[in-house]
Order: sequence, then structure tokens, then C-alpha cells
Amino acid sequence: MIRFPTLALLVAFAAPHLSAQQAPDPALLREIEAIRAIDSHAHPAPYPAGSDEKALPDSLPPFAPPARLRPSNPEYREAWRLLWGYDAPADGAMDVAELRRRRERTTREHGAGHPAWVLDQLGIETMLANHPVLGAGLVTPRFRWVWDVNPVLFPLDNSAAKSNPQRTGDFAHDEALLRGFLAEQHRSAIPPTLRGYLDDFVTPLMAERKRQGAISVKIYAAYERSLDFVPDVPEAEAAATYKRWAGGGVPDRAAYKRLQDFIFHRVARESGRLGMPVQIHVGAGAGPWFFNSGASQFLLDPVLNDPTLRGTTFVLVHGGLPFAAATRFLLGKPNVYTDLSSQGFLTSPREMSMVLRTWLSAFPEKVMFGTDAYPLTTTVGWEEVGWLSARSGRRALALALTGMMDDGEISRTRASEIARMVLRDNARRAYGLP
Repeated sequence: MIRFPTLALLVAFAAPHLSAQQAPDPALLREIEAIRAIDSHAHPAPYPAGSDEKALPDSLPPFAPPARLRPSNPEYREAWRLLWGYDAPADGAMDVAELRRRRERTTREHGAGHPAWVLDQLGIETMLANHPVLGAGLVTPRFRWVWDVNPVLFPLDNSAAKSNPQRTGDFAHDEALLRGFLAEQHRSAIPPTLRGYLDDFVTPLMAERKRQGAISVKIYAAYERSLDFVPDVPEAEAAATYKRWAGGGVPDRAAYKRLQDFIFHRVARESGRLGMPVQIHVGAGAGPWFFNSGASQFLLDPVLNDPTLRGTTFVLVHGGLPFAAATRFLLGKPNVYTDLSSQGFLTSPREMSMVLRTWLSAFPEKVMFGTDAYPLTTTVGWEEVGWLSARSGRRALALALTGMMDDGEISRTRASEIARMVLRDNARRAYGLP
């Protein structure tokens, strides 16, 4: 008789008891700090005039950021000194006006080359920039475009889903972007049929974005709905739902959700055909009304197990905090990667190192460096957030690899190899970078 493991045994297997490494190997840390990284996920400024960047907190209802993102974080003193030449007093009584003057002067001196100069200060060779459109200073080989495809998932009236101020703002953002996409094709409204919407509008739009330089697409649907996209919605059902409400009216919520599921799978398949990996936000999100329960990476199991999507590469951006360690079980799927973005400021380097170790002990070839750099305020901009994330990520990587060396899991040579994989080589392979 076969006996299944007890729950306690399963838990013990799923979450090994790891203690945080106390200090990194000094030589390994120096080596890691010298590697020019590829940043899998960020939102660098400046933005094009008139754009409405999804990630900016000032587009959300007011909320308190985590402690490490606040200007009172003493770690920023080093960033301000490195980037702007401003020495903040140790007692925290900073001169905000002087810091702003120095920032503005430095930015003005660099002109359009400022974003690339920032990458040099952060030790980043290439940054993948998430934007609807790339702004001045970002159209260079140092920045590669990740296009927000998310708005095409919601073509009908979204009134019923605007359940709180945050979702109201998120949908308003996407609806405006979708109108802009339609205007590009000289359309004043969505096509009357689902086939026309997908074949004549969405597919050519995605091909045009690739022609314009996008190397990946981004889906942040967790800000607007649950990630439980089902794979088996019949096309006839989706087409009937689309046709019924394409001309107006608030659609039935259950029927509209299944239409979104159908469109998602079509977009994911087309992304695979075009060779454009799909970045998906998983785990905790910004804002006071974010539904964390709908953002679990495990809700994507039907998508990641869909045979028709195995030709599409998926990147689980942010790793799935607060359950990031469990992401390692999804990395066993051949087309799934993850990155460190946002963990560099949402967690400490020590906590981050423990998550990294669970990933690297299982699938080191699937883990990528990322900062999620984005502008918060005039004192903590994308430059400071990027600096904090990069610094924390490198230290966490050194801590994780040192612990693995000390426990005899890897050699010193292998630690160097894994460091380079995480910081550069895995992203090159996942995104097809030269």
C-alpha cells in the first residue's frame, strides 16, 4: 500500500530550514560588484511628454511606501553622495532644496545622456525599460523596450470592475492607452467582431511594436483582476461575448472575465511566435487597494502548463513576494524565468539572500537580476531606487553564494559562474540579447 507523505514532511521538503548567511565572502562580493549587469525590469525616467506611467505612485491614491523607500532611509546618504555630490548630515536633517538643486544641475549637465550615465553609476550595462513609449534619453542600446500590452486585455466597458479608487485609476490609464493604440490605426472604436479585434488590430499592433524595437511585453493584470486565466475558453463563446457588448453597455462580469482569458492566451501565443517574452507581475503590488490574493504566481499554473504556450517565455517579475521562495517550483517549467526586481527595496539583503538561495539551489539558470527602479519623489527618484536595489541585490547574491560554498553545495569557481549567470547570462538567453 502506498502511503502519502504527511503534511509535516511535505512542508519540510518544500521549505528547507535555512539560516541567513552572516557575511559574504569578501573576494566574491568584490567580483560580483564588478560585473556589469543586465536589469530585467525597471521603469527609468524621463518619460515622454504627456505620458501617464503606470508605475508612478503619484498616479495611485496616497499610501505610505515601505521604510526602505522613504527618504529617511540612511542608505540613501551614500546614493546622494555618489550621484549628486550631496553629503547629507548623519543626523538626518537634510537640506532638501540643496539636494534638488544638485540633482537638477547634474541632470542638466548630462542632457540626453543622463539615463546612460546613471546606469554607469549603478554598474548596469543594459536596462529593460517598461513603458508605453520610450522617452528621450532611453532610445539607446543601453535601454531595451518592454512594451505594456496589458490594455488590449480589456476592450469592453470596465465600469463594473472599478471597485475602488485604485482600480478606477488603473483602468482609466489602460483605457486611455487602448484609445491611443486604436488611433495609431486610425480607428475611433474597437472592431465589431473578436476576429477583427485580434487579427486586424492586436496582432498587427504587436508586430509593429517589435519592429519599433520592443523585445518583450508586460502584463500587469493583477492590478485589475485575478491572475486565474483559464486556457480552455471556446472561441465561439468569447466571440459571442465580444460581439454582444462591443458596441457599448456594461458586460456580464463572468462572461467578460472569460473573454479576457481568451484574449490573454491569444496574446501569449502571439508573443511566443514573435519571440517576445511575456513579463507578468506576480506577488505584492503597490497601492492601498491592491488585491494580493489575486496576484499569486500559482494562479498561473494553467497558463504555464498549457501545451500551446510552451513556445512562449514567461518572466515572473518580482519573484512572487511574499511567497517568493516557492517560485522555485515554477522555475522547473522549461519556459519560466524570474527576477529579483523590487525585492531589493521591499526586503533586506539578508532576507533576499535566503530567497535567492532556494532559487539558486534548484534552477540557477532561471534567475535574473532586476531593480524595478522607478521615481518616487524629487528626493528619491528612479536613480536612488535603482542604486538601492542594485546594491542590495548584489550583496544578497554574495550572501547566498557564500552560504552555498560554506555548506559544500558549490565550489568557488561555480559561485563565480552562477553570479555571472544571474547578473548577465540568464537575461541574455531569456530575452535573446546579443
